[in-house]
Formats: sequence, C-alpha cells, structure tokens
Amino acid sequence: MKAIWRFVSVFLLTGLFCQSHAMIEPGKAAPGFRLQSLDGQTITLEQFKGSWVVLEWTNPDCPFVQKHYNAANMQTLQEFATSKKHIWLQINSTHPGHPEFRNANTMKAWNTQQKARPSYGLLDPQGIVGRAYGAKTTPQMVLINPAGTIIYHGAIDSIRSASPGDIPKAIPFLRQAIEESAAGKPVTNPSSVPYGCSVKYASN
Repeated sequence: MKAIWRFVSVFLLTGLFCQSHAMIEPGKAAPGFRLQSLDGQTITLEQFKGSWVVLEWTNPDCPFVQKHYNAANMQTLQEFATSKKHIWLQINSTHPGHPEFRNANTMKAWNTQQKARPSYGLLDPQGIVGRAYGAKTTPQMVLINPAGTIIYHGAIDSIRSASPGDIPKAIPFLRQAIEESAAGKPVTNPSSVPYGCSVKYASN
C-alpha cells in the first residue's frame, strides 16, 4: 500500500496525469498566444518580439507557489528579471469550473497582497496556452530569447519541496538561466523536470 501511495504522490507532484501535451523543449520556437490581462488588455507574445520574456505558471492556492511567494523568492526574481528589461508574464491556466479558479479581480488583489511584480498577469481559462507549452505544474517557468526561442523550460529551482527553507539550498535554475543568457553565455541547465501542483485544466 505504501508503494502505491508513493506512486500516486509522484503523479500529484509532477502533474503528469493532467497533461497530455509534451513540454516544449529548449531550442524550439515559443508558441504564439493572445490572452487577456488582469487589467483587461489583450496581450500577445508577438508584441514582445525582440525582448527577453519570462513565463510563470501560477495558482495562488498551490503550496508550492505559496512557498516561493511567501518567502518573496518569486517577487525577487520578478524584480531581478524586469530590472534587466525582461518582460515577465504571470499566467494562471486554472479552469473556471475548478474551485481554485480566481478571476481577474481576485488575482489582482492577490498580486497586490503579495507585492508581486510581473509585467502582466494573464488569465488562460481554457488552458490553451498552458497546453501549447506543455505546462504541467504551478509554478513552471519558461525563458524566451529575443528571437522567440525557448532557452529554459522547467522548474524554478532544483529542490522539489514546498518548504521555504529549501530555497537557499537549491540551484536557482531560472535565475541562473537569466544571468547566463544576459551575459551571452549558454545556459548550463536549459531544462529540468518541473515540480509543484498540477495545472487545473478542464479535464482535472
């Protein structure tokens, strides 16, 4: 029985059971998209052509997301990236029929409470963008270069836990990718297995 529960917990952690589309690999073109921002603007990936772009999948109810926001790790990364003129797009792909769905106003209020600093918060209620990128978990991170190519996709860091105490001990995959690419260096770890709560698509 313990073996069965370990098997189930692995699936819950990675979110693999909810996602049939493969994660887009580094070196591939980033799929274009059009989403509504929390302020009602239409935001497209195309409008940021020529800029570095970070995608962050989020869900305020996820303990793994709370780990990085309550410790201000995600906000620090947002500020770090935007200080380097990166565009940070926070995406919530939770389906409206799920109890953890939050509309634009509640997401705005949460971002304000958390002092979050994304360039734009976006809603993906049908999960079209999440599925296009193969987003499995919250959080999940993507770094796109000015040519529109994915150069990092995966976990925010190397320690797969919901404990804030593990943040200082982890390899900060996303920050490392931003620093290396900004310096004109190849990214040491261009991909990793994302961890967190499953993205709450319509089929969940």
